[in-house]
Amino acid sequence: MMFTPRPKQAEVLAYTGGKMGVSAVPGSGKTQVLSALAARLVAETSLADDQEILIVTLVNSAVDNFALRVGQFVKELGLLDVGYRVRTLHGLAYDIVRERPGLVGLAEDFAIVDEREASQILRDAVEAWVSANPDSLTRWLDPAIDERKADWVRRDHWPRLVTDIALAFIGMAKDLQITPDMALDILAEIEDDVPLLDMGFAIYADYQRSLNYRGAVDYDDLIRLALSALQLDPDYLQRLRFRWPYILEDEAQDSSRLQEEILRLLAGPNGNWVRVGDPNQAIYETFTTASPRYLRDFLAAEDVTARELPNSGRSTASIMALANYLVEWSRSEHPVDALRDALAPTRIEPTPPGDPQPNPPDAPEAIQLVGRKLTPDEEIEAVVRSIVQWLPEHMDQTVAVLSPITDRGEKVADALRARKIEVIEMLKSTRSTRETAGALGNIINYLADPASPAKLARAYEVWRRADREDPDLRVRLDAATRALRKVREVEAFVWPRPDPEALDAVPLAEGDGDLNLREHLAEFRVFVRRWQAATTLPIDQLLLTVGQDIFERPADLALTYKLAAVLRQSAAS
Repeated sequence: MMFTPRPKQAEVLAYTGGKMGVSAVPGSGKTQVLSALAARLVAETSLADDQEILIVTLVNSAVDNFALRVGQFVKELGLLDVGYRVRTLHGLAYDIVRERPGLVGLAEDFAIVDEREASQILRDAVEAWVSANPDSLTRWLDPAIDERKADWVRRDHWPRLVTDIALAFIGMAKDLQITPDMALDILAEIEDDVPLLDMGFAIYADYQRSLNYRGAVDYDDLIRLALSALQLDPDYLQRLRFRWPYILEDEAQDSSRLQEEILRLLAGPNGNWVRVGDPNQAIYETFTTASPRYLRDFLAAEDVTARELPNSGRSTASIMALANYLVEWSRSEHPVDALRDALAPTRIEPTPPGDPQPNPPDAPEAIQLVGRKLTPDEEIEAVVRSIVQWLPEHMDQTVAVLSPITDRGEKVADALRARKIEVIEMLKSTRSTRETAGALGNIINYLADPASPAKLARAYEVWRRADREDPDLRVRLDAATRALRKVREVEAFVWPRPDPEALDAVPLAEGDGDLNLREHLAEFRVFVRRWQAATTLPIDQLLLTVGQDIFERPADLALTYKLAAVLRQSAAS
């Protein structure tokens, strides 16, 4: 193997089959261990040609990391880089639905809206509901509130709050597998007046109608429909169980109920399923239906072998002692009894002697606990004063200030600037800045994966992003986006043969011909070719080439030049 496992890591690597749960503390090397386990299973398991070790993780960036590490381990063992598949949970759900879309009522050419497009559809549904219910906020306002302030709340805060509520409502409804039609039946059975339920169901129905109009599903639908496909066709489920005889799941603390149920079905009652996660480090629990309790319940199940990865080389002894104390305090002394089981009884331990990742030298004096209560402004002042005292002797280093919410972080940044301290603010950027950087990023993302129809469609949306504001042009934008997502061979569209003007690779729906889509997409193809040709240039020149094609506003062009300069400097370092 490419690394020498610690004793606790070796226990995990000794896995041979069945269900195993691994409670891993931060910095315990779980990705390395899971990658090594996957490679070992590839080497030691007699896999058929159409079988794979399935590795499931949370986000796309982790997929690339896992694929790289597993591939390195497999090659170290002298094997071909085959026999495993790394997918996100949503990617796995897509694979399941894509193979049998008709099973769950989808067309063969169904599309998936990403988070950005789903957010826009939700905003449109919220705006429509707020407009149709102008007095909806009245019941929630203090009758004594000043009318001017009430108008400010209605204008600036109410739509945002409705959006947050609707987002949580829709996510929960889909996690409970409640469709809008089912929601109507539920509402009919409730005799009491529940205005938030009425609001949630109304926006949910409008949101889902918009998805249906596009012939699309969102990420939550993918999970729901994948589970339905497995439940509806036992033969299909058996084929998938054969295809993936071992399932290794990373970041299991952030799985939702439906995601867990999908993997449980794929593994089967006597299957091979390894779940690794930190039950005290759930990230997505606050804004999705994920919950670490599913991992905790799994670890406690009778048919599951429980293992631990307690050793971490990431922190000093004092930091680990403080973390362990806070976990123990929350479990035994928290003033709210109902919260005492919120954290699992895990302990972070230092790495053993001779470990290649030893803990940093301890510095207990660096931990300061303030024993008196501070107002928010006093707390900010204390943080800034500490930084001011620390910086003169550490001018070659940087300080990271973490803030629980954006508004608080902005106040900290302003206080630092007032002391003439240079601040790189990572939590705040204008919407225009984010959109400009996002537009460039989406096109670069396509150029990195030029065979992807979805990324080609995203690049087109960036090119015609201004069309979203015009109802007539929006029709053409949506039609072209749908068509590009259905392209089976992107190369045949970008570089067709033998006729350079042919656009037969793009399947147009009935009626789209009236929008002059073929001529429109031929124009887009010219830009795509130019961008692809520019990929041989240094990254800063590539970015400038793309920016000059898609931006007109001086502010957007200026930001493009700034980003290009940063990337040039990064590439040279």
